[in-house]
Amino acid sequence: MRRYLTLTLYVLFCSFVIIAAKADWINAYIQLVIMFIGVNVILSTSLNLVNGYMGEFSVGHAGFMAVGAYVTSVLNVWLFTKSSVFGPAALAPSSAIYLFPLTLLAGGVAAALAGLLVAIPSFRTRGDYLAIITLAVNYIVKSAIENMQVIGGARGFMGMRNVVNSMKEVVDLPWIMIWVFVAVGVTVWVIYRLVNSIYGKGIVAVRDDEIAAEIMSVDTRRIKMVAFMLSSGMAGVAGGLFAHILGYINPGTFTIMKSTEVLVMVYLGGMGSLSGSVLSAVAFTVILELFRPLQLFKWVVIPLLLILLMLFRPEGLLGHRELTDVFPRLRRIFSPQERQV
Repeated sequence: MRRYLTLTLYVLFCSFVIIAAKADWINAYIQLVIMFIGVNVILSTSLNLVNGYMGEFSVGHAGFMAVGAYVTSVLNVWLFTKSSVFGPAALAPSSAIYLFPLTLLAGGVAAALAGLLVAIPSFRTRGDYLAIITLAVNYIVKSAIENMQVIGGARGFMGMRNVVNSMKEVVDLPWIMIWVFVAVGVTVWVIYRLVNSIYGKGIVAVRDDEIAAEIMSVDTRRIKMVAFMLSSGMAGVAGGLFAHILGYINPGTFTIMKSTEVLVMVYLGGMGSLSGSVLSAVAFTVILELFRPLQLFKWVVIPLLLILLMLFRPEGLLGHRELTDVFPRLRRIFSPQERQV
């Protein structure tokens, strides 16, 4: 029974939040912050797979987020709404409640394919050179979207709010919040299972010593491709959710600043720490909202906090450890399969 305790607690928490949102016990602003926390958890944990567990240095996560946001949004607006760009809806608007997960997955697949632009050059580059490549990909994606006038170009793209309303007309529930919770749970579970598998040990081996990993018969090229595509695909899913939370997207949102925010969350939680990425995503999102009254000055305070963190705790909140390493008693609850030797 303990094996499913974590899942049970997560489902109970999500159910409570959804019921509270439906009953208006929490206002729209708090609901928005909760959904942003979920999106940031997906972004930070997915980037940690590459930067933390595999030891690469990717700085273009916002580019893959943009691909997923636009692909998911365009598909949903084309399929489920009447718009000036695509004309009448291709399918019944009510079908959005059933097909939204598929369009969200399509955005993730498109972002994963875009991740190949990074995976293939990564076979020959590491460190600063890979950072330059991922930065270039970020700018390529942003510039390409700005020049696609059919999807709004630099003006942005909208219409996703109608998709959300179509789902609510079938069953009046906070559907985007529900899909955010589902995506967060699946993302954390997949990454946890991956990094604790034999394949995940190969990812860590690449981080420790790529040449030694190759000598020990680790297929480093395949591992890099899978890790980059999985990380990019999850960023694309986060982008699709982000677009439907706001109901409007603009290529100016997915700049190097957005990629930097994700990097901050990864380093704040600790490289190679899944629970650290989750905690840092929650903390960083809350800090951003608390400093929102400072307006532009918050971008002075937040980097200052990061500088202090790097000076006094450069390994981040947890470093390469998990919560079960910091609090061993939690292993009895969340890792019952582990036995002391």
